[in-house]
Amino acid sequence: MTTYQTLRYEVADKILTLTLNRPDQLNAFTVEMARELVHAFQRASEDDEVGAIVVTGAGKAFCAGMDLSVPGNVFGLDESMHPTLEDMQTRLHSEAITEGVRDTGGTVTLAMYECKKPVIGAINGAAVGIGATMTCAMDIRLVSDKARMGFVFNKIGITPEACSSWFLPRLVGLQTALEWCYTGEIHNADALLAAGYVKAVYPGESLLEEAYKIARKIVAHSPVAIALTRQMLYRNSAQDHPLKAHEVDSLAIFYASQQSGKEGVASFLEKRPPVFTDKASTDMPDFYPWWA
Repeated sequence: MTTYQTLRYEVADKILTLTLNRPDQLNAFTVEMARELVHAFQRASEDDEVGAIVVTGAGKAFCAGMDLSVPGNVFGLDESMHPTLEDMQTRLHSEAITEGVRDTGGTVTLAMYECKKPVIGAINGAAVGIGATMTCAMDIRLVSDKARMGFVFNKIGITPEACSSWFLPRLVGLQTALEWCYTGEIHNADALLAAGYVKAVYPGESLLEEAYKIARKIVAHSPVAIALTRQMLYRNSAQDHPLKAHEVDSLAIFYASQQSGKEGVASFLEKRPPVFTDKASTDMPDFYPWWA
């Protein structure tokens, strides 16, 4: 798959702009969009022309949540099944569970989580339901001053998805995460900033450029070091003891010091910009992925 029906995949200067592209439907989320997003993040992870990813929405919205107009089960789930927790633990990747049970939003955020490339959200408008929860898995979130976001699941009798019960409390704290989910309230840009959910608020016309400013700083660095750093911070911060981080940190710096680190040190001593030639697709150290 190299073209998408619900997304735009555009690479320039090592930055991928991934645009949710159903503007007439306020970029409402569908099963097709989920599959295309998973493919796009997996593709970008191994694409050496991509050093960072900026995700935004076409038109005036970021994502208005799940498209509730589709017939049948709007989440694309097979209601004839009776899955158990054991099924999820032992058959997660089977066709029946993948197609009939798994939360499609979760497949997207897990693909984002596994990605080697940093993900910056340029949230340009309304983001509710999956439109909000998918942003939880982004590394940095910027919003326009017109953005509105809500974790509205309890309002319509369902529960949070897209692994947001793991991500959201880590971003805003458990108390705020619970309040946001319990009430289903819609929050404006200032409230999102005050809660620490987003890094900054910008006028809509400058939002993408502000995201690109951050992305340009990232793509100037070693892609292997960036990929390692991304996974180290996410995974080590969830460990139960710093010794677990020390084990991985030690291996990471051991190998990086012999590869991109040599160019980094040389460029510092020679007072010049570094020229990194390593590739995240082929030059990851042998211990990666250490969690597999």
